[in-house]
Amino acid sequence: MRIVFRGPENTAGTPFIFNAVRKMVLVSGLPFEKAKVNPHWPRLAYGPAPAKGQIAEREYLDIYLTEPVAADIVRPALEKAAPAGIQLLSVQRVPYALPSVQNLASAARYRIEGDFASYAPAQPAETFFNAARIDVVERAENGLTFTQNAKPFVLEVHQPSARQLFLTLACVDGKWFRPQLLAAAWLGVDIPVQADAPLLEEFTFIREGLFWRDSAGALHLI
Repeated sequence: MRIVFRGPENTAGTPFIFNAVRKMVLVSGLPFEKAKVNPHWPRLAYGPAPAKGQIAEREYLDIYLTEPVAADIVRPALEKAAPAGIQLLSVQRVPYALPSVQNLASAARYRIEGDFASYAPAQPAETFFNAARIDVVERAENGLTFTQNAKPFVLEVHQPSARQLFLTLACVDGKWFRPQLLAAAWLGVDIPVQADAPLLEEFTFIREGLFWRDSAGALHLI
C-alpha cells in the first residue's frame, strides 16, 4: 500500500517522522508484514528523505500487508491512528512486485523562496541554469576547491517572480543534488565542502514532490 503524506514543517526525513508513521501503522490494526530487523515493527519502505534544510510537501511510505486490503479501508484506519501533524494526502494499493518509491523516483521538483535580488546575481536564473555547463564550486578551509558540473541534474527551471524559483532535478546514478548548492552557485555564494553544511538559511527550500519517468521520458508525480 503506497501512502503519500505530509508531516509537521521541518520534520521531513527525521527520526520523529519515522517513529510517527511506524506507530501509526502499529495502531491502525492493519495486517502488516513484520520487519526483518524487528518482528514487532511493520515492514515499511520510506521514499527518499529530503536533505537537511528542506521542507517536504509530499513524503512517501510503502506499507507491506500480508493480505489484500482496499485503499478505502486502509485510509480511515491510518487516519484514525495518525499522530497529530501527520496528514494523509493519498492512499493507493500497488502490486507487491512494483518498485518502491526509493527505486522508482527519478526526479524531484523544488520551490525556493526568498529575496534573490538582494544577492544581485550576475545572470537571470533561466540563463544560468540553461547554460551548457553549470559549475558548482565547493571550497575547503585550506583554500582548495572542488568543481562539479551539475548540468546533468538540472531538468527544468522557472522563475515566476523575484522571490520564487522552481527547479526540477534528476536523480543521476542514484545520486540527488541539493538545490541549496545550485542556488548558491547561481547567487555567487561560497559553498563549503562539508556535507550538509548550513547554506542560504534565509531561503526556504520546499520539495514539492517526487516523479517517476515513463518509457517515453515523460515525468509523472508519485
